[in-house]
Amino acid sequence: MSFDTLSLTMKEWKAYLDRIGEKPYRAKSIYHWLHQKHAASYDEMTDLSLSLRERLKKEMPLYLPKVDQVQRSEDGSVSKFLVRLSDDKAVECVLMDYRFGLSLCISSQAGCRMGCRFCASTLAGLERSLTAGEMLGQIYTVERYENCHISHVVVMGCGEPFDNFTQVMRFLTMINDPDGHNMSVRNITVSTCGLPDKIREFADLKTGVTMAVSLHAPNDQTRSRIMKVAKAVSMKDLMDACAYYAHTTNDRITFEYLLIKNLNDSKADALELAHLLEKNLGGQSPSGGKLYHVNLIPVNPVKECGFDRPSENTIRVFKETLEMCRVPVTRRREMGSGIDAACGQLRAKTGRTDRHTNPSKE
Repeated sequence: MSFDTLSLTMKEWKAYLDRIGEKPYRAKSIYHWLHQKHAASYDEMTDLSLSLRERLKKEMPLYLPKVDQVQRSEDGSVSKFLVRLSDDKAVECVLMDYRFGLSLCISSQAGCRMGCRFCASTLAGLERSLTAGEMLGQIYTVERYENCHISHVVVMGCGEPFDNFTQVMRFLTMINDPDGHNMSVRNITVSTCGLPDKIREFADLKTGVTMAVSLHAPNDQTRSRIMKVAKAVSMKDLMDACAYYAHTTNDRITFEYLLIKNLNDSKADALELAHLLEKNLGGQSPSGGKLYHVNLIPVNPVKECGFDRPSENTIRVFKETLEMCRVPVTRRREMGSGIDAACGQLRAKTGRTDRHTNPSKE
């Protein structure tokens, strides 16, 4: 699918209505129904004439992704949704309950072609990229299903967002639209495995959205063992692009670092990582503080990948070594691994049964 109705901006709705002889002001009503009230059909848009609704059904088919399966963690803090798109492709998104509100991790592609060896999303390759409307649709479907308000979004599910750059940028514009969901850009994070040209292009847009870079190694040799992209993109090229981003936007970059036993988890690795970041992104931002932050993630189990997580002592030493080097660092709160909903585990695997699986509410 190259386009869909939910991907239409307000300007495009006005142009369409003008073309069919309808008053352009109707666009705002339609847009509110779609992006604020999450209407699943035109029949719900009761302030539109019946003739207009019938015409919209024929000319502008409306499809909201359908919830196929829900799995919930033991403590109820994480819910994973398998949602079905209009062409029957399936993607997963994960709802997380934090003290600051509800955050949804959405997918930007069905599958992924980046080939990271620790990630389940890439095992079957890339099926296709999602439209902006299909990304928005994941949010609207979950809000409608759960009767909730999602305040934060992370584009970290299946797929490489910068491999679907145009549609992801359209998504970011639309989710921030005051006539739409009106989500603050500061509540949105986009994650990339590191495509330098797109990082620079993203920097020039100055969206205000947080960028996270999947680094996972302090050097080319180690990174190329676990990330296919590292064979085409050197650490120098990646760090140059990240420095350009940080100094163009004055926004801090989050570097995600997956800790894998006996591969990238030694004290020497931590010292090399600290040197790499300080060398390329040293100095303070105008608002104070570093221009980078490291998020440590002990690797999550994926049967086909065969990587193990380090011991708690190894994780502690790695983190303390970075802190000793004055690297801003946190260990990511681990959520959802029991239902394959944690970092690196999403794959849109269907046909599973699980005692935490909930039947549809429809």
